[in-house]
Amino acid sequence: MAISLPDPAPLGAPLPLSARPEVLEFLATRRSATALTLAAPGPEEAELDILLRLAARVPDHGKLTPWRMIVLSPSAKTEFAARLEALAQGRGDAKAVTKLGKLKAPPMGVAVISRPQLGDIPEWEQLMSAGAVCANLLYAATAMGYGANWITDWYAYDPDAMRILGLEAGERVAGFIFIGTAKEPPLERDRPDWRRLVTAWTA
Repeated sequence: MAISLPDPAPLGAPLPLSARPEVLEFLATRRSATALTLAAPGPEEAELDILLRLAARVPDHGKLTPWRMIVLSPSAKTEFAARLEALAQGRGDAKAVTKLGKLKAPPMGVAVISRPQLGDIPEWEQLMSAGAVCANLLYAATAMGYGANWITDWYAYDPDAMRILGLEAGERVAGFIFIGTAKEPPLERDRPDWRRLVTAWTA
């Protein structure tokens, strides 16, 4: 689809705030698509550039960019899945092999990598910034008309799998965002009653 975004604003430029009811409507109906239902086509190169640009536009206390993104193109994802499958089979772990289905089905993915920086900003805040990248990417892909799913599984935590992905010391997978065309519309799931989760602080 043809998408036109404004050029990035110059540093220090005013960014006027205005009501965006269409964004509120999107958030009210947003739903992740099951990874197993995602098929080709995925985003084209220009679309992916837009998604990555929007993913990086997140709160980041201290402007540390304590995260990075690894793009898993269709061919790269196939090779990554094959190496993970060989790893799991070498351990005799049939369950781990089965869990690779959600990785194999979508045409492409992006691994969001948390990489906290030493300094005055608490690590927890940096980890949350990486989580915001995952959410932004998920929302942007959905708003673009694709299905998307935020996945973590054994290969997000396994040290050998992390080495296959190319992670460095101190890095962790915040999430794999898999993107493609949903073969069927996602169904609404049970949602928490937010009223039961909110309290008003009183002195």
